[in-house]
Amino acid sequence: MNQTSTPALEIKGLNAWYGESHVLHGMDLVVQPGEVVTLLGRNGAGRTSTLRAVMGLTGARKGSIRIHGVETIAWPTHRIAHLGVGYCPEERGIFASLSCEENLLLPPPLKTGAPGMSIEEIYEMFPNLHERRHSQGTRLSGGEQQMLAVARILRTGARLLLLDEISEGLAPVIVQALARMITALRGKGYTVLMVEQNFRFAAPLADRFYVVEHGRVVEHFGAAELPDKMSVLNQLLGV
Repeated sequence: MNQTSTPALEIKGLNAWYGESHVLHGMDLVVQPGEVVTLLGRNGAGRTSTLRAVMGLTGARKGSIRIHGVETIAWPTHRIAHLGVGYCPEERGIFASLSCEENLLLPPPLKTGAPGMSIEEIYEMFPNLHERRHSQGTRLSGGEQQMLAVARILRTGARLLLLDEISEGLAPVIVQALARMITALRGKGYTVLMVEQNFRFAAPLADRFYVVEHGRVVEHFGAAELPDKMSVLNQLLGV
């Protein structure tokens, strides 16, 4: 990983609101190209709001959000996406009336200059989706819907992925498949910022961790420091 390169994502002094509600209070974080970084924290800490703020999906935003060195704090969501950012929200947004493959083909490619993954590459990474390609969106299991939600982003050419609680409520075998997916994406040079409640899922995957509390970062450490940080994490998260 080249630390001298321009960060894929750099957030400084980020404040964000939903209407009158002030949800982020000076967030600071950096994600380098090719890294997997996890935001840890209790529910309501501001982790999802951080991902939403990066995409311009909160109300007012103040501070700095640089994506590949470009300041985007005043940009609308569609312009941010075209910098090669893919957001996978917790609710997944699968179209019930479309087949698995139709859902997959739905998003247009982003104007990033980087081609998205081909259908063949996606089916190689997600064999379940190939088997279920003609099934309606609602007929897919929760795990298959989650795979489809991520796969749909990979089709667009996005290289910076914002993943919100992708392992939540899924069977262990699916969680393992998602872990393999993240490892494979890192191997292909993708950059991942993920919000995760499932510490056991996140711990072996991430290069670095940020712990968020009350809309700001209260701890930040690398994967090598994880064993020494467990007592602090127990205190902050009840891990």
